[in-house]
Amino acid sequence: MNENGSKRRDWVKNAAIIFLTIMLLLTFFSNTIMNYSLPEVAVQYVQSGSITTKIRGTGTVESDDPYEVNVKETRKVDSVLVREGDSVQKGDPLFLLADVESTELQAAKDAAKAAQNALDVAVTSLELAILKGDISNATANNIQNGNVMSFANYQKRMESANADVEKLEKGVEDANATIARLESQQGSLAGSTPDTGKEQEAFNAAQNALNADPVKKAYDKIQDYAGKIAECDAVIAERQEGIVTGYITVSSGDLVPILSVSDEEYQIALVNRARYIELMGKEQETVAVPEAKAEYDRLLKVYNDAQAALESKQNSVTNGTNAIAAELNKQRALLADTTAKLTAAQDVRADLLTEIEMELTGGTSLTGGSSIKDLREALVKAQEAVLKEEEKSVGTTIEAPISGTISSINVVSGRETDPTTPAITMLPEGSKFSMSFKVTNDQARRLSPGMQAELVNSWRYDDVVVTLSAIRPDPENPSQQKLAVFDVTGSVTDGQSISVSVGDRSANYEMIVPNSAVREDSNGKFVLMVESRPSPLSTRYIATRVDVEVVASDDTQSAITGGLYTYSYVITTSTAPVVAGQQVRLADN
Repeated sequence: MNENGSKRRDWVKNAAIIFLTIMLLLTFFSNTIMNYSLPEVAVQYVQSGSITTKIRGTGTVESDDPYEVNVKETRKVDSVLVREGDSVQKGDPLFLLADVESTELQAAKDAAKAAQNALDVAVTSLELAILKGDISNATANNIQNGNVMSFANYQKRMESANADVEKLEKGVEDANATIARLESQQGSLAGSTPDTGKEQEAFNAAQNALNADPVKKAYDKIQDYAGKIAECDAVIAERQEGIVTGYITVSSGDLVPILSVSDEEYQIALVNRARYIELMGKEQETVAVPEAKAEYDRLLKVYNDAQAALESKQNSVTNGTNAIAAELNKQRALLADTTAKLTAAQDVRADLLTEIEMELTGGTSLTGGSSIKDLREALVKAQEAVLKEEEKSVGTTIEAPISGTISSINVVSGRETDPTTPAITMLPEGSKFSMSFKVTNDQARRLSPGMQAELVNSWRYDDVVVTLSAIRPDPENPSQQKLAVFDVTGSVTDGQSISVSVGDRSANYEMIVPNSAVREDSNGKFVLMVESRPSPLSTRYIATRVDVEVVASDDTQSAITGGLYTYSYVITTSTAPVVAGQQVRLADN
């Protein structure tokens, strides 16, 4: 009994000891255990110091003087021959258009044709009305009352005008027929080759006979010897003139002139000249024989006649073509003159019709509908529209008007051009570039024209220089912002985006923190300061929000103002998100 009770007491005592030990361990190590669950933060002191401010921005490079290539008519594009970025010279082809009239020109021609048809119908109706006397009662009364001349007079004048027009129309028809016939003959002759076999054979025989003649051979040798004698004479004359090309110093120290022709060359020339004169004399003896000279003259005449016959046969097509071409020019001139006279006669007839219609009706139509005068004016306007569209018309090849670089292309093969949009935009050789971005008024006060900007990732730009050229009001927000405008030189292209920093003013500030310490939310910018709070077993660290204002910054640091003091701890990084009021553990603890 006592033994069992003793065992129970020992068990209770041991359990109590274990429990107290565990509680003691938890009490002493609770802070360490809790620390492992807290976000670990890196902190840095708030310090005083200086910051060199930089204003950063990104802008798009634009050409100051782009050149637009326009096609002011709607035409189908066959092919585009260049790409963006290509360098071209003035006159290089850019793209090809289909060899058809523009939509606008075709529409203008259709309108002119419709106006001409309307006028022709009205003229024909009016002519018939006049010639047949098919007129209204009111018009007949005007004639009978003597208000206008007799209708027979009108008819006579109309018949005379029609006769003049018909005669000239016949002349135009005849001229066109003659021109068509001559052009057909010209086409038949084009590319044709005459048969000169017989003439060529006779020429070859005459040439061979002449070349074999002794006198011909003598003449050829005489000409050859005469040329060689002239060469010898030139060498002899140069030596006799004593032309000096330099001097040499001999052992005695004297200067001896160097002649352009040496003694040896001079003597050879004398010997050769005498020999060539002798040889030429022998050949002249052959030429002097009367019988031989007579035979040579006969062979030479045969040769010349054969050559003339061959050339005449060879030129027969050319001569015929030239004759046809001359006659064509004559007929075309006649056609142009007759056409001009026909136009004038048609105008006279049209004027007469207008005059008759005006006199008989007082300005309205004699046959109903529009008057001749109105229809003629409508035709003139339609023809003027055709001329304007023809002036806009271009060939099938659009060439570069200047030398430069292709900036943008707005035409596509298979599609039509848009007269309201530049087909291609070019940058002239030596173009200047610029870029701009917005800055605050405070930043603008720290800038001045002439400052050179630094490029972000400058290793990508070997020769690019960016210089601040002007500070202008921002058109979108002129009271709060400015526009910093930069000149850009070097290897850049239109539309390229580049980032720069500019400004280098240095100032001292009381509180400077790393950029990573500055945070921002909907309430503004702030930092998380670490406050230490003692506890019975250890010190606790609490993140506390402090609202700040950033007054300056560079690539790594920011100068701030707010409820802080120098050497306060601010959180820069953390292993987990941290909010104000949260307990944290320091990286070194």
